[in-house]
Amino acid sequence: MKSGELSFHHPPAFWAGCALLVGGVLSHLPMFLMGRHTGWQMVGMAMDGWMLTGMALIPLGLGLAFHGLMPRLGQMRHVLAGGKHLQFHLADSVALNREHWQVVAVLVVALTVDVMKPATTGFVIPGLTAEYGISTRSAGWLALVALMGTTVGSLLWGRLADVYGRRAAILLSALMFMGTAICGAMPAFGWNLAMCFLMGASAGGLLPITFTLMAEIIPTAHRGWLLVALGGIGTSAGYLAAAAAATWLEPLFSWRALWLLGLPTGALIIFLNRFIPESPRFLSAAGLPHQARAVLARFSGAVPVERDAVAATATALGARTVPSAPGRLLRGPHARIGAGLAMCGIGWGLVTFGFVLWLPVNLVRLGVDASAASALLAQSALLALPGIGVVVWLYHCWSTIKALVAFIALTALALAAFALIDLGGLRSVAATTLATAALLVSSGGVIAMLIPYAAEIYPAHVRGTGAGMIAASSKFGGILGAGLGVLGLFEHIALSALLIALAMAVSGLMLARHGVETRGRRLEDIQRALAVSAL
Repeated sequence: MKSGELSFHHPPAFWAGCALLVGGVLSHLPMFLMGRHTGWQMVGMAMDGWMLTGMALIPLGLGLAFHGLMPRLGQMRHVLAGGKHLQFHLADSVALNREHWQVVAVLVVALTVDVMKPATTGFVIPGLTAEYGISTRSAGWLALVALMGTTVGSLLWGRLADVYGRRAAILLSALMFMGTAICGAMPAFGWNLAMCFLMGASAGGLLPITFTLMAEIIPTAHRGWLLVALGGIGTSAGYLAAAAAATWLEPLFSWRALWLLGLPTGALIIFLNRFIPESPRFLSAAGLPHQARAVLARFSGAVPVERDAVAATATALGARTVPSAPGRLLRGPHARIGAGLAMCGIGWGLVTFGFVLWLPVNLVRLGVDASAASALLAQSALLALPGIGVVVWLYHCWSTIKALVAFIALTALALAAFALIDLGGLRSVAATTLATAALLVSSGGVIAMLIPYAAEIYPAHVRGTGAGMIAASSKFGGILGAGLGVLGLFEHIALSALLIALAMAVSGLMLARHGVETRGRRLEDIQRALAVSAL
């Protein structure tokens, strides 16, 4: 199997693993179909032989497929031993062409599937609680376990992308999507928790990898706005797909159908794998300059490529680099900017999975009618949609780092406004509406820029790890938010708002001081700017 001229270790093993995995998922369907006489309820059913066999086939298939995805072992030993290699510029000055748009379209699909998977959690909880006879609080463990999975997945898959390749990591994540589809056939709630963790791990891993691959493929002039637009479109499409699936399928096949969708949606990414190239920068960092040149030739647009001189599509930098361990991200020129981004991610998680999660209850405490509170949140969410367009424009036309810092500051100010409202200084429906809209727009802008910016500032050999670390920080903030919510922190509106505002403000100051401008700069030039700023 080849894509981007990179040969994998054993193509038959990959496809055999896929077949075993699909067979393992399909072996759960007989028991699922038995539930058609009981309203698709499977609670209390004993697992039959087919289901147990399928559960054994899925990890076996995943392992076999992963073995097939790995680059040749000789190449891996060369990379891990720190073999020398040349690094090459992407054809950064070319116009967007059909190859670029093809990659963008496929990655939008991948990100839509990625967002859709965890988004279905909210839609399955009502039916799940009714079938298993558990409380909503107990069902809330699904969200918490999924967040834990996304945190682990972001870190693990980011590293896998740096060692085995961006494309291999994307395909492995898609295979995990397919395998965790069996969550829809589990007869006990505990099994759903286990599958939900694995689902979160696959979803958390795919997000930073898509941005990493996009950053390394798209020409400099279009990289910024396409990265932010990818996040905005993919996120919106994912939530819409989850809502549509719940509307059409749940009344017919119960909440279980939403989990079973993991099989066809994951298979869609596998089907599109031939359109997913390997990153030329990864290939170069892995000591494979000839393969890197071949990929660059595909994306060179109108630049002529001589048959025996593919190197005309790229310019050698002449510098030699050695792959480094992930721990180096905590030292050197990326340490301070990485710390600022990580703190921003934690703050965003506290806002989204803590403060905003408790906002409907707190709005009532601030004097807003319960029915009006829901309408207010809906209206504010609608205002956030065109806000993504503003984010894209600012990131592309003004400044990447200044736009990110500005939205961090706006988030902190919106939280401070809630503190003033709670303390009685600004209590009014108009002030509450404005603060709510400002918080949703600003926090949406922060996450739209955070991971794309992280994908731009790290060097090729640790770019997946760095982007994964920042993505994990946002999920870790979500775990903190969920935990603090259980402890009752968000019942104190002013206190919680000021604490999170302080964290956001500190992260904004760190990025304002140590961040570098990425707009209009090649990825290699960004590394030089970071090296100079660290002196």
